[in-house]
Amino acid sequence: MNYWTDTHAHIYMDAFKADRTDMLARCFDAGVQRIFMPNVDHTTIDDMLDVELRWSQCVAMMGLHPCSVQKGFERELYIVEEWLNKRRFAAVGEIGTDLYWDKTFWDHQCEAFRIQVEWAKKFALPVVIHCRESLDETIAMVEELQDGNLKGIFHCFTGTAEQAEKIAKLGFHLGIGGVATFKKAGLDDVLPMIPRDKLVLETDSPYLTPVPYRGKRNEPSYIPLIAQKVAEVIEATEEELRELTTANALTVFGMDA
Repeated sequence: MNYWTDTHAHIYMDAFKADRTDMLARCFDAGVQRIFMPNVDHTTIDDMLDVELRWSQCVAMMGLHPCSVQKGFERELYIVEEWLNKRRFAAVGEIGTDLYWDKTFWDHQCEAFRIQVEWAKKFALPVVIHCRESLDETIAMVEELQDGNLKGIFHCFTGTAEQAEKIAKLGFHLGIGGVATFKKAGLDDVLPMIPRDKLVLETDSPYLTPVPYRGKRNEPSYIPLIAQKVAEVIEATEEELRELTTANALTVFGMDA
């Protein structure tokens, strides 16, 4: 595969409203030809699907983000389920847990996660998992829920080599983004330990912008910057990494080149 894949980018958000066409032109010029878009909640669906309709390179997921799980979250889940029954999506995502912002709805987050994982099994879809400050807890849930019919990506992986090993043994991929370029991220010792067939790249645009643009808006055209750092650390050529990570992405999402 002679193109890059961004497995996680919120390019439908208002941060891109003023220059989305130009931004995507830069992405395609940079060789990023496939962009997977995770949903957040009911407020993001229309904009996400509009981007997918306008640009065939952009592919939608469907799920409820853990930070949108609050009191009455069942209504949000009903909308997700309704969409999953209407058409096929690339994945159930972005789902998971988050102990960084607010611990109030932890039990609700776990319930929403389990429900959406079961939907992923029902529709034979991968899951894309958010787990900020809750990686061990989320790995434990996936271990419990893994019955051989579950696959997906632990998005924005910043954990240890031991955690990476557990995730890979569960049959999951690890999404590596701009954090890999941060000086004190601690990923230099971890990246070589990740099985190469479990490695995918992402930006999480508009967040987590890689060096040298850290602090500015992120976008999928920066995938090659992330790849440059990852390739250096795992001692691969950028061409090898491009082919490898795109093939891995297509495998996890069950798509053809």
